Amino acid sequence: MNYILFDGTVRNALLPFTFTRPVANIRVGILTIREKWEKYLGNTTTTITEEYLSEKYPMVELQENVLINASFLPNQELVHLVEALKENECVFYEDEVIAFYTTAAQDDIDFSDFTKIEFKGNVLRIENTWDIFLKNGEALQADFDLITAGRKSAPISGTNKLIQAENIFLEEGASVEHSILNATDGPIYIGKNAEIWEGSLIRGALALCDNAVVKMGAKIYGATTVGPHSKVCGEISNSVIFGYSSKGHEGYLGNAVLGEWCNIGADSNNSNLKNNYAKVRIWNYESEGFDQTGLQFCGLMMGDHSKTAINTMFNTGTVIGVNCNIYVPGFPRNFVPSFSWGGASGFTTYMPKRAFETAKVMMDRKGVEFNEIEANILEHVFELTKKWRNY
Repeated sequence: MNYILFDGTVRNALLPFTFTRPVANIRVGILTIREKWEKYLGNTTTTITEEYLSEKYPMVELQENVLINASFLPNQELVHLVEALKENECVFYEDEVIAFYTTAAQDDIDFSDFTKIEFKGNVLRIENTWDIFLKNGEALQADFDLITAGRKSAPISGTNKLIQAENIFLEEGASVEHSILNATDGPIYIGKNAEIWEGSLIRGALALCDNAVVKMGAKIYGATTVGPHSKVCGEISNSVIFGYSSKGHEGYLGNAVLGEWCNIGADSNNSNLKNNYAKVRIWNYESEGFDQTGLQFCGLMMGDHSKTAINTMFNTGTVIGVNCNIYVPGFPRNFVPSFSWGGASGFTTYMPKRAFETAKVMMDRKGVEFNEIEANILEHVFELTKKWRNY
């Protein structure tokens, strides 16, 4: 069967992360949403997303297709329903379609002609940016169970202190030395060739993905994901870092989400709790205002390719767009549009030519090419976000 993941109705609620990727490529838990579906289905997937992203994330449409709403995370019960779909059948959860089987062109879909199957089981769904960290613990446990089922962990060095060692899993090539790992409150997964350096204090749940590094003396507690090829240190709590990003020094990151190719300067911190303990409001790209999250703890949301100088401070519930460069002194405002350069004293436009030079250097260091496809996506984001750069 040909499986296609589509963005659904929540794509704009997941900006700035979906400026540069489909919903399916959001990482939550250990795996991206796409990787979860592909692992359950035993099949590859393609994507229906925004046109400007389609060259990097193409769609393959065949005569028979099952389309899946990428905001829903798979589980065994749901996947069985999806795999059993017949032509012109669809699975709904409340008022939202999860999946449907069709032989018609996408523009011709009319669900009134479909047989509806209501899914009444438990399901995780990513509907808002803060869901990425808020639901990370459940997603991480589900991924851990899926990935490690029937497998044996690689051995872990005897220099470490382990608590609940049965909930700790190392992939081939992973390295941990002279650290304390406590998996009482959630699993600890250490990917291929990932490293935890000496003196680190780790409390699960933690996903340290392939080739990621925890530097000496880090303090990390759950539920936290450090994506592939990322490097972290300092204090991190309940945060998700998509991949290829660096928070390599002291400083606090909590209840936060960082995209790819971000860099957090030394001794930078984000607040995740207001001084008056009020619920946090956060920038909403759809309403173009600050909307209530209902959360008491909510920190930093930072889009791809954004950077901070040393000692940068972020207020509770700050949203930073794509390709921003933030520096001190003072707290920047709690919404910074994409392609902004500056801080509390004011901003100017970070022009694409300069931003792309930095992106190329950073990506070259990780052996990844900054090509024309990447440049075209970011050029489009630059144009899309002009209206908010009213400095």
